[in-house]
Amino acid sequence: MTNTKTICVCGAGTMGSGIAQVAAQAGFQTIQFDLNPEMVAKSKQSINAGLAKLVEKGRLTADEQAGIMNRILFTTDAKECKADMIIEAIIEKKEAKISLFQELAAINNSETILATNTSSIAVTEIAEALPNPERVVGMHFFNPAPLMKLVEIISTHKSSATTIEQTMAVTKQMQKTPVLCKDAPGFIVNRVARHFYLEAMRFVEKEQAVVEDIDQLMEASGFKMGPFKLMDLIGMDINYSVSNIVWEALGKPSRLTPSSVQREKVEAGELGRKTGKGFYSY
Repeated sequence: MTNTKTICVCGAGTMGSGIAQVAAQAGFQTIQFDLNPEMVAKSKQSINAGLAKLVEKGRLTADEQAGIMNRILFTTDAKECKADMIIEAIIEKKEAKISLFQELAAINNSETILATNTSSIAVTEIAEALPNPERVVGMHFFNPAPLMKLVEIISTHKSSATTIEQTMAVTKQMQKTPVLCKDAPGFIVNRVARHFYLEAMRFVEKEQAVVEDIDQLMEASGFKMGPFKLMDLIGMDINYSVSNIVWEALGKPSRLTPSSVQREKVEAGELGRKTGKGFYSY
């Protein structure tokens, strides 16, 4: 049973909005924070639209939808980010995450859990830069958060048993499946998945196969999405960043060398669905 009543989600992008929706649906008082008012407005619209679809499918009533929306405070004011648990889902840069947590640690009590949704940055390095590092944990959701059941819970050697227990309990209350792992480059999913992406892109680099055929074959083999469609969904910049972080953290092994094909996409601003073009056009 969790003692957590209030959750603050920092970052109102696709992932942050999804996590905020999940938290509010699970009954938590939820704060959705972003410095950008346009992002906050877009998040509110996105969450309401997502809930409306559930009403259409008969999985929620209109009253339940209204109740969930009423549990979410949308704000651009960091001073309102006071909660039992703070989940950050901002840009994948260690310095930005540490800076945010330092600011919010100063206005919260020492027991507030600080959970990072990072997909690849060492959680230990974030924890060591913060007061009370025992309350820092990784809480890695997958996109889209309302649909994907898995959440990686990443512990560091400083994480307290209470922090891990509470984070696991919150995850279960969200109707998610928590998998506990120790802090390591790429954690579990992104470490294993590097080959799914990199080997596919090597075929394209060497002109041994084309994007559409690889995706079609992988989907015919049982994957819900082929590697190229999935990279477009995740965001080319995010996926490429993860590849670089894992590669460097493991000593730059040749088998994990980031793809030049993906680097060119990032440099051209072709980041996938969010920009309208990646490996596919949208």
